[in-house]
Amino acid sequence: MAEKQSVAEGTLVLTLSSLFNRLLGFAYQVLVVRLLKAEGIGLFSMIYPVYVLFLVVASAGIPVAIARLVAEENARSNLAAAYRIFKLCMGCILVSALVLTLAILLYGPRMLDVVFDNPDVQPIFMVLTPGILIVAVCSGFRAFFQGLQQMTPTAVTQAVEQTVRVVCGAILAFLLVPAGTAWATAGAAAGVVLGEASGLLLMLAIYVTRRPVVTTKGPFYLEPPSITYRRIFSLAAPVTVSRVVSTALLSLDAVLIPKRLAAAGMSVSEATATYGKLVGMAQTLLFIPSILTISLATALVPAISGAHARGDRHLLFHHVASALRLTLLIGIPSAVLFLLLGENLCALLFGYPDAGVMLAFLALGGPFLYLAQTTTGMLQGMGKATQPLINLLIASLVKVVGVYYLTVVPALAVNGAALALAVHLLLMAVLNMRDIRRFTGFKLDYVNAVGKPGLAAAAMGLTVLWLDPSPENLLATAFAIVAGLVVYAMLVVGTGALAPEETARLRHLVRHLLGKNVS
Repeated sequence: MAEKQSVAEGTLVLTLSSLFNRLLGFAYQVLVVRLLKAEGIGLFSMIYPVYVLFLVVASAGIPVAIARLVAEENARSNLAAAYRIFKLCMGCILVSALVLTLAILLYGPRMLDVVFDNPDVQPIFMVLTPGILIVAVCSGFRAFFQGLQQMTPTAVTQAVEQTVRVVCGAILAFLLVPAGTAWATAGAAAGVVLGEASGLLLMLAIYVTRRPVVTTKGPFYLEPPSITYRRIFSLAAPVTVSRVVSTALLSLDAVLIPKRLAAAGMSVSEATATYGKLVGMAQTLLFIPSILTISLATALVPAISGAHARGDRHLLFHHVASALRLTLLIGIPSAVLFLLLGENLCALLFGYPDAGVMLAFLALGGPFLYLAQTTTGMLQGMGKATQPLINLLIASLVKVVGVYYLTVVPALAVNGAALALAVHLLLMAVLNMRDIRRFTGFKLDYVNAVGKPGLAAAAMGLTVLWLDPSPENLLATAFAIVAGLVVYAMLVVGTGALAPEETARLRHLVRHLLGKNVS
């Protein structure tokens, strides 16, 4: 059996890498907005979801199969079979990614002409195209080491990838600014590909020097290739469908919202810039609290899965109730701050105070975004992974209708799209909550989970309104945020919203962020 890391060690390296990448990525987002302006961010935000969609299609869910099957064979000390599975999978990935890359190079410009109104997306997408093959291949190697329970190669290569992306993307964008917005944005896109290429080169070096050696001792059982392929695609197919659907919905937003803004009377350039403010600025800030809620959701999967598998209803309810209360304790004050200080935050960070109005509309759905993430983790832990996908489809259908009709309302314009996105988040959370109740019988204590944090958040909001910091004053804005959070924390403790078990759970969450296990 290949040497493996403990779960705690693996979690630690991945968590630290994730936090590093998120913080560096946010700093880069602030910098690149200053370089590319709203229109450049809009161009990148329009084309990137389409790029991700092709990445998902190229890898076809096979990395998930690699990780699972390699782990199974490694557990049996059958490393020869693990290598054979890896090689068969990599052959599939290479063929799929090469065919897709060639097809895009041949037919991509024609496709982009049909889908997007703005021709400036073309150079950006063509620069990104080589990344499809690079990322697909690298994901296969990462999955191989994950199957061996060696998480360090993934963490190290991701950190290097992000660093190269940030440095090269910023330099190239800066150098190409005189050539125009489209080419400066293409420079940032080139940084993405260079980062991915550096990650792949490092991963290849790790594979050559650090991969486990197959001993001559046996016996090894090598099943027929037909059976192996059946195992691979039985695992890869459902993952592919789920990921294609979710990324296709993001791509639909990137196509539909600019088109509806143009239908409302904006020029192509104005629609692109406005979309950049919505997605590249307002939505970026809305997702910041997700660092905590996604960690909570990740930690929940094994805890809830174990309680559900044992049929321990009391422990299951305890995990669900505690996680929902903690999510709301994080989400409600975050939404209030975004609602009241959106203009300040967008002005100080990005130089676009008008993006704060969009953030205020998105903030109406903020708590539901964080609830949707946590409840998705719960449903996955219960073995109901298809339910969040069905709920996503239902909520997305409502969102598409909302975007289509609300964006062209003169009094709303892009705020109509933001409102539709907020409704989508609300519906997703409500549907997930409905399924949790349907599968477990759990009922949320709204007084403690919503009422008390809501009361504390209202007092926090009044504090912020009383201080009324100007959008240009960084120190005043920072002081208002700190003062508001202090008031919120005091009232949360004073009203008993933070029960002893929540204090313990918060400690567990902090330990998880530091690489410990959540019980």
